[in-house]
Amino acid sequence: MAESQTNIQQDSTVDNLIKDLFRTVRLNKGFNIWMGFLSVSLVICLYAYYIQLRDGLGVAGIRDYVSWGIYISNFVFFVATSLVGMLVSGVVGLSGQKWVTPLTRIAEIIAVAFAAVAGLVIVSDMGRPERLVNVFIHGRVQSPILWDVTVVTTYFLISLLLLYITLIPDLAYGKDHLEGRPKLLQKLYDILSLGWKGRKAEVKILKKSTIVMLILIIPVALSIHTVTSWLFAVTLRPGWDSSIFGPYFVSGAFVSGLSCLVIAMYFFRKNYKLEDYITDFHFDKVAKLLVLVSLVYLYFNLNEFLVPGYKMKKFDAVHLRELLAGEHALLFWSVQGLGLIIPIILLLIKPFRKPLPMLIIGIFVLAGSWLKRYIIVVPVQEHPFLPIQHEPSNFMVYSPTLIEILISIAPIIMVLMIISVLAKLFPIIPVWETVVHKGLIKDETEIENNNHI
Repeated sequence: MAESQTNIQQDSTVDNLIKDLFRTVRLNKGFNIWMGFLSVSLVICLYAYYIQLRDGLGVAGIRDYVSWGIYISNFVFFVATSLVGMLVSGVVGLSGQKWVTPLTRIAEIIAVAFAAVAGLVIVSDMGRPERLVNVFIHGRVQSPILWDVTVVTTYFLISLLLLYITLIPDLAYGKDHLEGRPKLLQKLYDILSLGWKGRKAEVKILKKSTIVMLILIIPVALSIHTVTSWLFAVTLRPGWDSSIFGPYFVSGAFVSGLSCLVIAMYFFRKNYKLEDYITDFHFDKVAKLLVLVSLVYLYFNLNEFLVPGYKMKKFDAVHLRELLAGEHALLFWSVQGLGLIIPIILLLIKPFRKPLPMLIIGIFVLAGSWLKRYIIVVPVQEHPFLPIQHEPSNFMVYSPTLIEILISIAPIIMVLMIISVLAKLFPIIPVWETVVHKGLIKDETEIENNNHI
């Protein structure tokens, strides 16, 4: 009798938890206003892109000497930020850190959104985008551009598949907990759940599939940003001609990805009332992880400038002087100080590892991460080997135009739209994993005997 009563109470607790986590799957007025604002903004940015298609890349600040501007800075940033899914779900998750459970889906959604849009950012830098298909038809194995397209596409597909696999049990739960939601959404859940019943064999397959995907995503994620770094490193330009660009870019990707995760954690916790699931403890843990990867990134930053600064080759010297004391000095030191060194110091102090201070620090780190990509891409091109003669001033110094800025904002809007839609269609906190993690089901294989699905 006592055992039966305990089971009833446990079932009731599980049911209440599921309902609580599925309450975020609901369209409301605030969401409609937000999406309306993003849609209008995107239309304005797409009109700017139409002007570029009509009149050519001359409407941007890109010229013969600085042929890569904020478009490529954007691309490197988007690829970098997408690695947060691999870091949180793959590295931290596979290491057995259960505290990361409420954050995995947020990280995976961020990864999917940034990886999906990264390819479009490249298109914005093409004067003839219809020729993109030639990369696939006539691409040469020797070309790092072909490698980049391949790994970006592969990483996006694996990230999307990982997100979907971990959603399957939640979709099955959701079929019975979407009262008052559109029938189409309930039908979507029913189809995507693939008839999941939580049987022992299904759980076993799901666990194995998830582990396989988590193992696969690590080398693919490492290769995606390593190959991106090789687009620069295989050249002979001072500032890019470096053998450390692979690990340097990857460590920087972890910094930008985690800062984006911090901002998303704060937003979902505050607006979705998820304080019971995304707690101060989680912010503290992510802050410590951010300090760790930032210290690694700081080490590579020192390597990037100390070694060529010690040797002071002619053209390296020109580049370094421009960064450290020239036209780009204010931006360079601001990025290093406000985007890296000061955040590391602050996050070593416990009060700054609370949600609100973390949000502010995360914004500075994320902004610094983007500006760091700008510093990597643009200043190097302003110092060609041959002197610039008989050219107008705007060919010598890069300055982005309004059209270029609007086009560069468009991918950011697309990422926000993808994250917003996915966060409203599906529970942002993994339901099934949370039930198991809280001990409401003793072992994952016992779901076979649970009547909630």
